[in-house]
Amino acid sequence: MDNQSIIAAIDEEIARLQQVRSLLGGGGFPGPFKGKTKRKWVMSAEARERIAAAQRKRWAAQKKAAK
Repeated sequence: MDNQSIIAAIDEEIARLQQVRSLLGGGGFPGPFKGKTKRKWVMSAEARERIAAAQRKRWAAQKKAAK
């Protein structure tokens, strides 16, 4: 294989990859995830209190076991 055929094969591969990239991401940097936002997890006050009570119970058990 001579240099010209290798360069031509590389150029064909680059063109194919650019076409696939444009189909997947529209050409922008982030790619297919452009524009999507991460949802924030919202917990109710009751849920936070249940979790806090459970953690206090675990801490009390750990403190009792350490004595």
